Amino acid sequence: MEIQADTGAEAGRGDRDLDNLCINTIRALSMDAVQKANSGHPGLPMGAAAMAYVLWTRFLKHNPHAPSWPDRDRFVLSAGHGSMLLYSLLHLTGYDLSLDEIKRFRQWGSRTPGHPERSHHTPGVEVSTGPLGQGFGNGVGMAIAEAWLAARYNRPGHTLVNHYTYALVSDGDLMEGVAAEAASLAGHLRLGKLIYLYDQNHISLAGATGLTFTEDVAQRFNAYGWHSRTVPDGNDTDDVAAALREAQGEKGRPSLLLVRTHIGYGSPNKQDTFQAHGSPLGEEEVTATKKALGWPTTAPFFLPPEAVSHFRQAVVRGSEAQQEWQRGLDAYRAVFPAEAAEWDQIMSGQLPADFAAGLPRWKPGDKAVSTRAAAGQALNALAQRIPNVVGGSADLNPSTNTALKEQGDFQPPDETPGIAGAVGGSWGYAGRNIAFGVREHAMGAIVNGIAAHGGLIPFSATFLVFSDYMKPAIRLGSLMGLHAIYVFTHDSIAVGEDGPTHEPIEHLAGLRAIPGLTVIRPADANEAAEAWAVALQRNTPTLLALTRQNLPILDRSRSQDAGVARGAYILAEAEGGAPQMLLIGTGSEVELCVKAQARLKALGVHARVVSLPSWKLFAEQEDDYRERVLPAAVLKRVTVEAAASFGWERFAGAEGTIIGIDQFGASAPPEEIMKRFGFTAERVTAAALRLMGREEEAAREQAHQHEQGDTAVAATASTEGHS
Repeated sequence: MEIQADTGAEAGRGDRDLDNLCINTIRALSMDAVQKANSGHPGLPMGAAAMAYVLWTRFLKHNPHAPSWPDRDRFVLSAGHGSMLLYSLLHLTGYDLSLDEIKRFRQWGSRTPGHPERSHHTPGVEVSTGPLGQGFGNGVGMAIAEAWLAARYNRPGHTLVNHYTYALVSDGDLMEGVAAEAASLAGHLRLGKLIYLYDQNHISLAGATGLTFTEDVAQRFNAYGWHSRTVPDGNDTDDVAAALREAQGEKGRPSLLLVRTHIGYGSPNKQDTFQAHGSPLGEEEVTATKKALGWPTTAPFFLPPEAVSHFRQAVVRGSEAQQEWQRGLDAYRAVFPAEAAEWDQIMSGQLPADFAAGLPRWKPGDKAVSTRAAAGQALNALAQRIPNVVGGSADLNPSTNTALKEQGDFQPPDETPGIAGAVGGSWGYAGRNIAFGVREHAMGAIVNGIAAHGGLIPFSATFLVFSDYMKPAIRLGSLMGLHAIYVFTHDSIAVGEDGPTHEPIEHLAGLRAIPGLTVIRPADANEAAEAWAVALQRNTPTLLALTRQNLPILDRSRSQDAGVARGAYILAEAEGGAPQMLLIGTGSEVELCVKAQARLKALGVHARVVSLPSWKLFAEQEDDYRERVLPAAVLKRVTVEAAASFGWERFAGAEGTIIGIDQFGASAPPEEIMKRFGFTAERVTAAALRLMGREEEAAREQAHQHEQGDTAVAATASTEGHS
């Protein structure tokens, strides 16, 4: 069932005229599309056309008529600004991307946006790229996914998973720190099925790379544990093919092929200049370039029939390869029915029917537990029933509680586990714990790549304050709608003694602002467990914000529609009459609302407590439900969250009060920090009483807070005011 991807390198040597015709077809089509749009990046497609042609027609295992075939090779255009190279290849090789769509390059509603976008449903686009270095990290994630699936499902004589991950990367990609992080990990993991073509044209947007980028790239990657090979002339198709074959032979090292190209190749006046990077060549230069390449100048978008016919052989080869794979899958199914059934289940993207059957539960009165610890227990219970959940942390498993116990470490098969092996020992590439190292940015990009590959549900983990390091990857995961789960612990100033460098303030507001990202901040252990169940079911990116400190188990006996799935719910209904006041909290601050409710009840105020773990999930509910939880008629509201107050106006309303923190934290024991910054039940009670016009009682509550040792609460410490 093993398929050799190189389908004609030797045979192709005898027809250099056809090769050149096909390569120039890519160049001309890319030039014309950019020129018609009067926007885009023509230089990369023109310079990289030859090596891309060799890869796509001689090596890439793919079926243009079945873009989602599981055992296809993956191709990532990390240098996403050169998107017309990819669109040209997709159209020419027979994907469902018409010439009309090519002519609509960069236009509203087209399937050919300025940078490749997975979410535009452009067949053949594996990931959204453009922010440089992200595609590099995505490719590492795809190679990890291939290695894991192969280790779990392949059997002697039955090779179900056997494909490569290729990427085209640029000078700019290799300047970005995220690429360095990902390359270091890929070298350590010995991902031999990972092959990158480096478009080494020595030109970036603002000028020659000699201004900033003079390192020995090959030596750097050799030090990472990569195989490197230089191709001095990127137009030498035989040498490109030889380099690719050599890379395929490197079973224990990823490969970087340094291919010397010329940006804007063929342009008499703009080749090898930064003017060819990010602007159309101009009508006159397009004509001059076509003449220099021996190309017809009479009309744009000319596609020689013999070139198209040659490219379209990819459909025949791909169909044959897929049929051979399908026959192998059928044989596998007969010999290994249990493994085949599991394969079918994970590749469908569906969860087992009983996936949540073992989810832990806690009762009021049980020992207080942090939501990071409860989430860790839930993750381990769920992973027992969901075999394709994989992931890890940025060297923080003991702090994030994200180790999958007795599930092994994802390591090269012959590696002896060190201390990290304590989570279950090394299982080689079948291990489910991925040690990302202190590489948050690459971790995010790699997790996205694992999710984009298909078959696995990946998660990452670090402290919430370090979401800043991986925000670009989180944003792209959301743009693509990937089923990736980002776990963040140490979610507030209650981090404590580590101080303001480790205490998130503005982070929740910024993360909630990312379209498509579901942010969940659970209030206790049960909500934390439910949050994991929601994250696994949603099939879109989800972020969990979890506490370091222990929290009591909330009593939900008086709640309505209890649970995280609807985003917000009535945790404790007002007693003694209709609610006069809404106390709305998230995470660790819900406990303060519960305590304040009891104090207010004693003072004759009927207050409802609402737990609001996810703004996005709540916004998705029907109007009637949202009105039932937060009645518009109840204008007196107090919102409480130990984070920036920004955005809480939507829940506090015109007459409500927001209790938050809009300055950096401090270093002290967490209990003292929370008091010093005014996150106490007394303060919540006082804020509610002020809304009721009961200033004297509010002052007494505030005085009681001072008596308890909080003597430094001030307006400058945290936010409290009408929204």
